[in-house]
This record gives sequence, C-alpha cells and structure tokens, in this order.
Amino acid sequence: MDKVRERFFYLRMKSRGYEDKVIQDEIEVSDEDYARIVQEYDSEVAETIKKNEEVEGIGKKFMELTSYLYASVSDQMKGIPKPEVFKARQGEVIKLPNPQTIRVEHNDFRAILEDRKSIREYSEIPISKDELSYLLWLTQGVKELKETEKNSVTFRTVPSAGARHPFETYLYINRVEGVKPGFYFYNAGKHNLVLLDSEPETLENLWLACNRQNMVKGAAVNFIWSAIPNRTVWRYSARSWRYLYLDAGHVCQNLYLAGESINCGVCGIGAFIDEFINEYLGFDGENEFVIYLASLGKKVNAKKL
Repeated sequence: MDKVRERFFYLRMKSRGYEDKVIQDEIEVSDEDYARIVQEYDSEVAETIKKNEEVEGIGKKFMELTSYLYASVSDQMKGIPKPEVFKARQGEVIKLPNPQTIRVEHNDFRAILEDRKSIREYSEIPISKDELSYLLWLTQGVKELKETEKNSVTFRTVPSAGARHPFETYLYINRVEGVKPGFYFYNAGKHNLVLLDSEPETLENLWLACNRQNMVKGAAVNFIWSAIPNRTVWRYSARSWRYLYLDAGHVCQNLYLAGESINCGVCGIGAFIDEFINEYLGFDGENEFVIYLASLGKKVNAKKL
C-alpha cells in the first residue's frame, strides 16, 4: 500500500498547489525518498489537474449518460454468458450459527426505525457469534438460488435491481465472541466466514484508508462491501451504475436496522480512499471495487445479553 499511498497523496496535494514540504510531511518520508517520489510521479501532475477540472460537471454528465435514452444493448441481450453470482476466497473457514434459530428481544419495527441513527462511539462489549450471523444474514443472506442455462439469480434479504446482487462482504472483526480478530470474507452462498489474514497492521491500514476516522478502530466489526459491476451491467448496461449505489444503500440500511434491534450502533462510511482499500483487497478498481463501508459496535450504554 505504501506505493499507492505515496502516489495518491503526491498527486492529490501537488495538483491542488500544496508546497513540497507539506506533501512530504503528509507522506512521512525522508528527503531522499521524496526526491524519488517527485521523479516517479511528477509527469502525472498535469493530467491530474486536468481531471480535477473535468470533475466540475461529472454529476450532471453521469445522470445524462445513464439515461435510458442512451442505453446500449446489454450483454444479456447479446447472448453473452451469464456472470457468477458468488465469489470464492480461500482460507480457514469459520462456521456461523443458523440465522433462522436466532431471536432478538427488540422487534418493535416502528421503534427500530425511529431510534435508528448514526453512532460513532461503541462499548467495549463484544457482539456474539449469533449476532454476527444475524447481521450478515439480514444484509446479504441468500434465501434462494435459481439457475437456468441463460441466467442465475439469488434472492436475498435486501432488494437489488433484477436480483443481480453485485456485492461481496468483507469484515474486519475486532470484538466478536469466539472469533479471533482479523480480516474475513463472508461466503454468502454457504453462510460462513473465511479468514483472509490476522495481521495486526490490517486495522491500522483500514483506519488510514478511511481518513483516520476513529470509529473504525473502536468498532466491534467493520463491514466492507465490494461491487462486482458486471453482475448488474450484464443485464442493464450503463443504467447499472445508478443501480449499484442504490443497492448499496439498501444493504447498509438493513445493517442499521438490524444493528438497532440488537442494541448496536452503526455508522455508514462514505469517506474512504478507494485506491488504498482496492489495493489492499486485491481489487483492480474496475472489475471489483470497494463501494461502501460501515462500522458497528454495542452502544455505550449496552448491557451484555
């Protein structure tokens, strides 16, 4: 991530007119290393400035070009083979409790909706493995898989345009009973976890990638959702790019409501450095990329159930 980090901050700050000493202090490198960074990336500064100017009208351009007026013929209509509906990751498998057996005390739906709010400070009380299973089931749980020769869809606990469900769920677990801290992948098809790494610097890297927001370090669990756009683009072409962000909102809102029902606070995170997280998770930023994050933990006044 260091090479990604130095390039990101050099181009971002240099294109905005920051002095070299300020940039060097942000990147935290020696004079010798900073000279190398200037030599490696200075040729990209002009292009970065140009892109900064293009950003001014990007919202309007996005809405215009994703209009149905300009929609191209989709890959599905062209007969291109269907994309995968699940992603697999290798590692130690951690089984989760059956979510159908889990019951919660707080099930007043109106109260849950009215009490829901973003919470950034959490208790040191861990969440249980039952609760983690419950949260994962209610955010990306697979109720049914339907496969045909021409199409494959999953029906889940959240809505998604055309039942395409373009997301994968990753977790940084800090305080979950019976689960060691580390970075995990949620295998939605099998409802289990796959341990990807348990290196202590992982949480520090995630905190840096989220612009040093303290709730990332204080959370019992951080949820990280990646998007695999081709699952949706295969069917809906350019219009899909609107659907991706709408669908991500559905997922995070389910986490807010599910968290509220077990006395957990949740805070959605949209301020993150895409390049850092994509690099760390091994995403190319095109075929798969981080789209949304959220921190979660027991409320400060929570009692252990």
